[in-house]
Amino acid sequence: MTQFCPHPGSSAFSSLAVSPVVPKISPPPVPSSAPSFGGPVTLNVGGTLYSTTLETLTRFPDSMLGAMFRAGTPIPPNLSPQGGGHYFIDRDGKAFRHILNFLRLGRLDLPRGYGETALLRAEADFYQIQPLLDALRDLEASRGTPVPTAALLHADVDASPRLVHFSARRGPHHYELSSVQVDTFRANIFCTDPECLGAMRARFGVASEDRAEGGPHFRLEWAPCPAELPEVEYRRLGLQPLWTGGPGELREVVGTPGFLEEVLRVALEHSFRLDSVFPDPEDLLNSRSLRFVRH
Repeated sequence: MTQFCPHPGSSAFSSLAVSPVVPKISPPPVPSSAPSFGGPVTLNVGGTLYSTTLETLTRFPDSMLGAMFRAGTPIPPNLSPQGGGHYFIDRDGKAFRHILNFLRLGRLDLPRGYGETALLRAEADFYQIQPLLDALRDLEASRGTPVPTAALLHADVDASPRLVHFSARRGPHHYELSSVQVDTFRANIFCTDPECLGAMRARFGVASEDRAEGGPHFRLEWAPCPAELPEVEYRRLGLQPLWTGGPGELREVVGTPGFLEEVLRVALEHSFRLDSVFPDPEDLLNSRSLRFVRH
């Protein structure tokens, strides 16, 4: 650790920048007060505005929306109050129309020829609306949903340690220069099954607008915040964490094993089998690449 005292008028030591990462979750401050029952509530879902009531949002108390807006419960930190009293949810805005209609009507009423049931199911799973999931399953059964076809799933992850320097102010003219290692993770998921790919996006909280153009894949980049790195420096460097899980079990992905474990769960849920592990087949969760196939 090196100490230095800048001369009056000089600028403080600035943080050395690292490569920017794609933001996943950035919890804002908790609103000071929750909306009241009886009045309208405006939600901004992925850029689309919806107006409804708390009675509608809490129709299924065991769902994520029911937990978020339950009377007497503070609005959780994954909702941010926007201008005009809007609450922002970073999910698919187009699909939320059908989520909201189901909450209002208590039944699934999709337009004729609706072809995004896989996306809607992923959103219903995220919001944990079990009656909607049941209705979608019945709909697909009535349509004679075909048996899953052959598909390929490939997940790659790479870790890059970076040394970050930052200065901490200890007095009016007293700064301390410190260094800390930050592990940055980059992952790429490729899947030829759109339904499985949608489930992967939902598992890692990736909105549909983030999907790569024209390709069956998407990328993730995250960097857990070391305990030694101040939160203000972490945000200034543009670093973001990665979260996974459903309501009540949201957890941070801090490294390769946690990421690959989630990939493995989704792959098995969609009838894939593990085909190859690189570099060490005996160390599955610390590998760099997993390949799954479905015949």
